[in-house]
Amino acid sequence: MSNPVTDPADTDPPRPDGERLESLVAALTTEERLGLLHQYQAPVPRLGLAAFRTGTEALHGLAWLGTATVFPQALGLAATWDPDLVRRVGEAVADEVLAARGRGAGRNVWAPVVNPLRDPRWGRNEEGWSEDPWLTGLLSTAYARGLAGDGPRLRTAPTLKHFLGYNNETDRCTTSSGLPPRVLHEYELPAYLPALRSGAAVAVMPSYNLVNGRPAHLSPLIGEALRTAAPDELLVVSDAMAPGNLFGLQGFHPDGPTAYAHAVRAGLDSFTQDDDRPEDTLAHLREALRRGLLTDADLERAVRRVLSVRLRLGEFDPGPAPEGSLDTPAHRALAREAATRSLVLLRNEDGVLPLRGVRRVAVVGPLADTVLADWYSGTPPYTVTAREGVAERVEVVHHDGADRIRLTSLVTAVVEPQEGPLRLAAGDGDAFALLDWGGGAFTLRSERTGLHLDEGPDGALACTAPGPGGWEVRQTLRLEEATSAGGPEGPFHLVQVHTGRRVGVRADGVLALVGEPGAACPFWIDRVSSGALEAARAAATADAAVVVVGDHPMVNGRETEDRADLELPDAQRHLVRLVRSANPATVLAVSSGCPFALTGAADAVPAVLWSAHGGQEYGRALADVLFGDAEPAGRLTQTWYRSADDLPDLLDYDVIGSGATYLYFEGEPLFPFGHGLGYAEPVYGEPQAAVDGGRVTVRVPVANPGDRPLEEVVQVYTRQLASRVRVPVRALRGFARLRLEPGEEAVAEVAFDTADLARWDTVRERFTVEDAPREVLVGRSAADIRGTAPLRVPGEPPAVRRGTWSAAGYEEERGTELCPLSPERGDAVRFTGPGARLLFRDTDLTGAAGVRVLARADRPATLRAVLDDPGTGPTLARLDLPGGAGPYAFAEVAGDAPAADGVRDLYLVCDEPGVAVAAVTLVTG
Repeated sequence: MSNPVTDPADTDPPRPDGERLESLVAALTTEERLGLLHQYQAPVPRLGLAAFRTGTEALHGLAWLGTATVFPQALGLAATWDPDLVRRVGEAVADEVLAARGRGAGRNVWAPVVNPLRDPRWGRNEEGWSEDPWLTGLLSTAYARGLAGDGPRLRTAPTLKHFLGYNNETDRCTTSSGLPPRVLHEYELPAYLPALRSGAAVAVMPSYNLVNGRPAHLSPLIGEALRTAAPDELLVVSDAMAPGNLFGLQGFHPDGPTAYAHAVRAGLDSFTQDDDRPEDTLAHLREALRRGLLTDADLERAVRRVLSVRLRLGEFDPGPAPEGSLDTPAHRALAREAATRSLVLLRNEDGVLPLRGVRRVAVVGPLADTVLADWYSGTPPYTVTAREGVAERVEVVHHDGADRIRLTSLVTAVVEPQEGPLRLAAGDGDAFALLDWGGGAFTLRSERTGLHLDEGPDGALACTAPGPGGWEVRQTLRLEEATSAGGPEGPFHLVQVHTGRRVGVRADGVLALVGEPGAACPFWIDRVSSGALEAARAAATADAAVVVVGDHPMVNGRETEDRADLELPDAQRHLVRLVRSANPATVLAVSSGCPFALTGAADAVPAVLWSAHGGQEYGRALADVLFGDAEPAGRLTQTWYRSADDLPDLLDYDVIGSGATYLYFEGEPLFPFGHGLGYAEPVYGEPQAAVDGGRVTVRVPVANPGDRPLEEVVQVYTRQLASRVRVPVRALRGFARLRLEPGEEAVAEVAFDTADLARWDTVRERFTVEDAPREVLVGRSAADIRGTAPLRVPGEPPAVRRGTWSAAGYEEERGTELCPLSPERGDAVRFTGPGARLLFRDTDLTGAAGVRVLARADRPATLRAVLDDPGTGPTLARLDLPGGAGPYAFAEVAGDAPAADGVRDLYLVCDEPGVAVAAVTLVTG
């Protein structure tokens, strides 16, 4: 470890950390300070500062740096509902990060991801924990605590990703997430604040998107919400290449110096830009200093935060750095435990599971004999597939369910030479497995080598890839009809999904990607065998069948690509139905990083299990649960919808207004939030709720009358029965895990603060507990409620609107979007066209003589203040906006009002696009 010369007295006695930090910061020159503001921090040899790099990926294990233990995806770890287990996984990952420093692992780890999983179509769904912000905060804090450790020095420095309002890959760098105040304070921030308040996370990464029209990297909430929550200095690191977007794709600022100066002032400390080439970043910062856009004090603040984390890592302490360990027996055992406890039993009719008295099992399907890796997976030392895990117990028959095909073109066929690219030649051609991943995307796998078709450096196509992968996935294809007169077998053009280029044939017969559509070669598909029929034949010979299906984490949903729908691929649904027809004892095992609608699949089989992609021990974990050696312990942390039709638009972040997530969804899901069955059925008694000293305690007896051990997650929700605004249908307040032996009974206890019942009051602009009736709901999921109890807590009456308030604090809206009041801070509401309006409930008109707004308009427009009903109610005031002002040229505009009184609903109505309102004032006479 380094020992800066500015602090020679580190022993006997050591100086306090604060003094050491200040002396080091003060000793740095301006140029040395600038060199610390890039991801690749420059060394300062004269002060004993070594080089340092931020950013080691550690989402569910050490990634990208060679062999390391691969645990279940974060969504799978969340399904354990076990903070202690999640913390132990974090500890193991920290061990492996420390052990891999010789490979280039740094101690600032970029994990966990804490974006609440608002929409299951998000391409990075598997990286998060839950759609519930409280549960996200609980579990991500546990993981971060494991990464950081409990000692006086950090083992690693965890970084929360990605702040803020980030659940879409579609145009992610240019879309703006609209977060009204209640959504911000009740849904988004609660996912981030627990890990920061506890000190488990010491850094934050902003997201690529804009929030309310302002880039997240420039959010004033970095300082106002995050840094005020952290007990120590908080490091803020940019996402990769995001700073360049500020004056590039987003065009929020005219040039780099202006953009980078704003970013530093907003709280960004480390620029992840241009990989290991900091020259352009430092040049922009130097120019910002020269122009006076940045001050030495701004640099000093940022450098203090950077060095504070390094100091807390113990980098400047005497003695050796902490040691770690890689791929130990304990880590392997923990990977199996985590994978086993993450499995969720979704359905189990007729007691099909656990499997009993079986000697031969068919394990079939596209995921039956593979363990798939996502972009942030490490390289496992080994993998155990579903087929291998079951084969350790009983005889197994297997088929992957993929069709075998040959590709022909007129009188020739595609062949695979022993070496080199595919080519056309005379004869029957070679066989390939066609793996259909849905959405029209498929891959071709060589029957001879088991490798997938891939693009070579010169565009030639050869079977060289282990599967779809890489930042740019170039192994997936789709079919395009070559003629309008074709049939189901062709002719087709093969089109690379990533680039849209078609497959042609060079003069030497080699298959290659071509740029011109006219150069594409038509192909016919000769189906050698039906994979679904072969799998069904195998199932018919077995005592039971397990069909393993799901998504490929690199296809149709990943970073840079959202999912188009929630359906299983048609080929997988067809496979499930055929196997079930061949063997009634069929179990559907779904492995995926997202919920599926499972149309035509879940209802076709008696038993359904789900897990996220489970890492290296997935197969043994699945077998443990299938054969009953382990009780199904997992529970869903997301709603499984019946259809994407149950979801709002992907870019609608207002979960309250759109009725999204289990909190506000009023439909009937396929499987509800919190769902998960066991092999034993619990019996719940009557719950009791007591309030004492600002604390609610809920107790409920639970019994296990069965003959197997019971793993139960007792879930406690609350519901507010009256409010002037939309409140959650139910909200999780806590849970208790119980393990009961046969015949055993215990009392589950869950306690929470009455302050947790508060909602963000847009009138008072703070959290308030409303004076309203409530009830406690206790059960096995958000929908399976086994008992209720009344809950009375003291609260405040609803506030009425008087004086001046923020336009963004509306109760309801139509046809509007949130936008920035100024580049630095503040929100306004922009009207987007005819019928656009805002509703402000309970507005006190006593003594009102007029209405004044802080507003701007692209062109002259009229804004109307209307009472009671936006279409038929009386107009309180007309406000004529002059127009022609710039995007931040807000000015006060007033309109007289006739005499009115009482507490009434007030609407602002405007049919003209381009009008924005920041504040509303009732002027009294």
